[in-house]
Amino acid sequence: MAYTTINKSTDYFNTKLYTGNGSTQSITGVGFQPDWVWTKQRSGTEHHNSNDAVRGATKVIFPNLTNAEQTVSNLITNFISDGFSVGDNAGANNNGSAYVSWNWKANGQGSSNTDGSINTTYTSVNTTAGFSISKFTGTGSTATVGHGLGVVPACMIFKRITTSGQQWTMYHKSLGNTAHILLNTTGSKTIQTNYWNDTSPTNTVWTMGNQDEVNPNGSEVICYAFAEKTGYSKFGSYTGNGSTDGTFVYTGFKPAFVILKRTNSTGNWQLLDNKRLGYNVENRTIYPNSNIAEQDEDDADLLSNGFKLKSTGGDSNISGGQYIYMAFGQSLVGSNNVPCTAR
Repeated sequence: MAYTTINKSTDYFNTKLYTGNGSTQSITGVGFQPDWVWTKQRSGTEHHNSNDAVRGATKVIFPNLTNAEQTVSNLITNFISDGFSVGDNAGANNNGSAYVSWNWKANGQGSSNTDGSINTTYTSVNTTAGFSISKFTGTGSTATVGHGLGVVPACMIFKRITTSGQQWTMYHKSLGNTAHILLNTTGSKTIQTNYWNDTSPTNTVWTMGNQDEVNPNGSEVICYAFAEKTGYSKFGSYTGNGSTDGTFVYTGFKPAFVILKRTNSTGNWQLLDNKRLGYNVENRTIYPNSNIAEQDEDDADLLSNGFKLKSTGGDSNISGGQYIYMAFGQSLVGSNNVPCTAR
C-alpha cells in the first residue's frame, strides 16, 4: 500500500484561471504564496511566462522562446499570500482575455546551497513537495550543483538566463543520463554526453559537463528540479497504441496537471490540467513550445489514478511512439495517509 506525506496537494501546486482587466489586479485563490508562476494567455497568442521568487517577481523568461531573462515591471509584479499581482502587460493581463497560471510552492528566495563544486546563488527548496529552484553561475567544465531535495530528482529543467539564443533543456529520468530534450522545440530526444557527463543525479547534487546551455562559463542559469512524491507527483514514460481507446498511464493519484512529449520523433509538447475546462472529455491542450492559444483537442482523460490517452495523433499516442510525462496530482487521502484512487 502506497503512503503519502502530502495530505492536500493544493498546498503545493495549484492551477488558477483568471480574466485580464487591462489595468492591475491581484490574482487570488491559489491557496499559498507561489514561488514559481507559469502563465499563458489561453485565448490568444501571447508567449508563456515563467516568473519565480529566486530571480524576483518582475524577472521573466519565456518557456517557448530562447530569449534571455527580461525585467518587465508590468507583467507579474509581486507574489502575495494567496497568489500574485499583475500589471497591465498583455502577456498576463489583457482586458477580456482568458489566462491560466500554474503555481508551485518552494521556499521564497532561499539561500546558497554549497553541496556541489558550484555554490548556488540561491536555492529555494520544498522537500515535502519535492521541488526546488536554483540559480547558479556555470564554469564551462564538469561540475556538480546541490539541488537541496534530499532525494534523487526525477526531472530537471534548465534555462541559461543571461544570454539570448539558449534552449530550455530537460533532464528526465526515463531518458537517462546520456540524453536530453528541449522544452521550447518539437524535437525528439538527443543523445549528447556533455550535458550530464554520463552521470545520474544523487540525493544531494546533479552533475553537468561543459555544455553551454546548462553549464556556461561565467553565465547564470536557473534550474527547476522535481522529485517524485507518492500521491502527488510522478515522472515516467509510456508507449502509444494509436487507438482512441488509448494507453492508460498509472500515476497513483488523480492528475491535476500533465505534460507529455514524444521522444523518438518530433511533435508538440502537450499540457493538460483539471481546470480548463476541468472535466472529461473536454480537457483542453496548451503547447509549452508554442505561443498559440489553447487547443480543443481532448487528447486525454484525467482519471482517479492516472490518465488515459484518447488521440491517435503523433503528439500523444501514435502506435509505437515513445513518450515521457510529468504529472502533479490531486491527492485524495484516506486513513493513515494512504492515497485514495476514487471519490
